[in-house]
Amino acid sequence: MAANRKHACDVAVMGGGISGLVAAVRCAQGGLRVLVLERQSGERYLCNSRLSAGVWHLCASDITEAPATLESKIREATAGEADPALARVVAHDAVRVVDWLRELGIRFMKGPYAYQRFVMAPPAVSPQGASWDGRGPDVALRMLEEKLHALGGSVLRGHRVTGLLSPQQEIDGLHGLTQSSEPFEVHARDVIIADGGFQSDPELVREWIAPDPDRLLSRNSRASTGDGLRVARAAGGAASDLRGFYGHLLSKDAAHNEALSPYPYLDYLATAGVVVDAAGRRIADEGRGGVFLANRVAARSDMGEHFVVTDQRIWEECGTFRITSPNPLLARLGATVHQADTLEAAARLAGIDAPALAATVAAYNQAVSEGTTAHLEPARSADRYKPWPLAFPPYHVFPVLPGITYTMGGIAIDAYARVLAGPGAPVSHLYAVGCAAGGLEGGSSHGYVGGLVKSGVTGLRAAEHILGLLG
Repeated sequence: MAANRKHACDVAVMGGGISGLVAAVRCAQGGLRVLVLERQSGERYLCNSRLSAGVWHLCASDITEAPATLESKIREATAGEADPALARVVAHDAVRVVDWLRELGIRFMKGPYAYQRFVMAPPAVSPQGASWDGRGPDVALRMLEEKLHALGGSVLRGHRVTGLLSPQQEIDGLHGLTQSSEPFEVHARDVIIADGGFQSDPELVREWIAPDPDRLLSRNSRASTGDGLRVARAAGGAASDLRGFYGHLLSKDAAHNEALSPYPYLDYLATAGVVVDAAGRRIADEGRGGVFLANRVAARSDMGEHFVVTDQRIWEECGTFRITSPNPLLARLGATVHQADTLEAAARLAGIDAPALAATVAAYNQAVSEGTTAHLEPARSADRYKPWPLAFPPYHVFPVLPGITYTMGGIAIDAYARVLAGPGAPVSHLYAVGCAAGGLEGGSSHGYVGGLVKSGVTGLRAAEHILGLLG
């Protein structure tokens, strides 16, 4: 067996995405010796932050809004389930972390919408397919790593963490295996878990997200398999509510057509029309947004096919809403759409129970006309997304599947990103940041807040707590 490689530092960081590198650089700025362990190899390893659109927002709102307003929006988006302390610090520190990144030379620009005040430059949003090379998030990660090296820290690629070094139950670093199966140890005073969640672990996804993980599309780097969650639990750490993921409804054809992921997604159509199963029944409140609908379809993934149904007016008006909108990209890129002059004919083309769909849409249209959609079963809210009647042929039926980007639940942490063994009981010298941590998003409401801001704020706060600047 190969000799055990041993390293020593002050802070060991598990994961080289945005949250891990923010924490690493901030610790190094304070004079600490920092080592980042990244499980993937390659100079520009893929992680969700490198693949992201680079938009720093909170609940699709401008992060320069008053912190109290942002806190309120977090509570609303998560149906009050977000940890109040985490909601408060994320709302208050969102601008601070962007300012810190700008001081390092990372550039931001304004996007076309109000919530896109801070978009990493050059922008990464493309009409379809993955386009990350040389875009803002890719540039930012490279700059953070260069800054870390300049401060004396380093990143070890191809190093997968499998556990903590805990003699006498006190954390002394971590251990794992290299890609060539050589064991390694890193002795460190503090450990920061930043591995990005568990979206690529089929068993954890089956337990918490979807009974049939094969019916979800990995709209992510496929690199986060819950190692951090397992490590934290083995050390006595608790988990937040692990339900809920950030993602979107995609064309079912995205499963074999890479041009249809991560964009265009069908949320703008789904929140105006109806989402049904093969029996022709609505499955959820379309007014709660695309992330919620993706979660509901995922939760029903063992119950067959699901569809977004619209008419021509929705297709022409809501379908062209943004640069990543489905009209005309879906058809141009080869996505399946069943179109006919009657609902029954479109249903038969799609394999939906035609009389049942006609009855569902008739009841829905009547409720829209009378303003009584809240009395439908399931209820259809109207405060966030306007319900449109389906009354203008031709009708369009799109087979869909949920695309998962990252899991929103994770390791339980406090406002300093310390891993908690229970309420108010932190595990000494162990932190979790970014999408490895829970307590802010997800839960029973599948409430989405914003992955980049959460990652930046928790990474910065973990480092500053280690440096003695907080708490």
